[in-house]
Amino acid sequence: MVVHQHRRRRRRAGEAVLAVCVAVAVAALGGCGAASGTGTGTTAAAGDDRPPGDPAAAVRGAADALVATGSAQARTAMEMATGGTRVTIRGEGGVDFRKRMGQLLVMLPADVTGKPEHRPITELLVPGALYMKNRGAGVPDDKWVRLDTAALSDGNLVTGGATDPLAAAELLRGAQEVTYVGVTEVSGTKVRHYRGTTDIGRAAQSASPGVKGALEAAAKGFSKDSVPFDAYLDEEGRLRQVRHRFTYVKNGVIDVSSTTLLYGFGTPVTVVLPASGDIYAGKIAD
Repeated sequence: MVVHQHRRRRRRAGEAVLAVCVAVAVAALGGCGAASGTGTGTTAAAGDDRPPGDPAAAVRGAADALVATGSAQARTAMEMATGGTRVTIRGEGGVDFRKRMGQLLVMLPADVTGKPEHRPITELLVPGALYMKNRGAGVPDDKWVRLDTAALSDGNLVTGGATDPLAAAELLRGAQEVTYVGVTEVSGTKVRHYRGTTDIGRAAQSASPGVKGALEAAAKGFSKDSVPFDAYLDEEGRLRQVRHRFTYVKNGVIDVSSTTLLYGFGTPVTVVLPASGDIYAGKIAD
């Protein structure tokens, strides 16, 4: 990774999880509270009718279906576990799949010591870059940090504390060994549940230009290319919810479960990039 290679030695296991997996997003965080669950939607069994066509092809085409739809609102949850400690970072915002831009407000966990929570981090997602405001770690509150996603060893699949919803969908282009689980519901919508693994390198080969570089970086940065997933598609083939399970090896094995819920399709999404003078060019503190 780039900026987030600055390391801080922490005593609490929960802090170590965030320092390793999402150091860019939470470098200034003094601690974190244990949490569980994704909080991005509920499911309920609703039958077991067979889907039309090939399950793998349906999952691989989910990203194209989202582009055809245009835009959507999104909720994210990234849960990390190591050494018996589990923490969850949540986000909410919107994505324009045609323009390949989005905005998320990422909420960090509370400090177990009772200190006030870190201010929510605003993230702008654009082709090839991640902008972050209220990042902390010595960055003034009125300044943004810009990261080149192709230069991050994880391609921003875990760095920002939320997997870019567009990247989460594009990652499914490498789906393989896909099985159809059955019909269920996500947030009151009937969906088809698919389970399998996706190959990061294979997904990068067929990814859209705006995500290709980031996924290529992730294919090199992760110790394993294979990522288990659960994907939920509606009757139009649109991705309603996806959960990826990453294994991140750095100072120990860290399990990361990243869930993205999509809803409110067609809702306009406006992303305004910061002026060059608003981007912080100084040193990022440890």
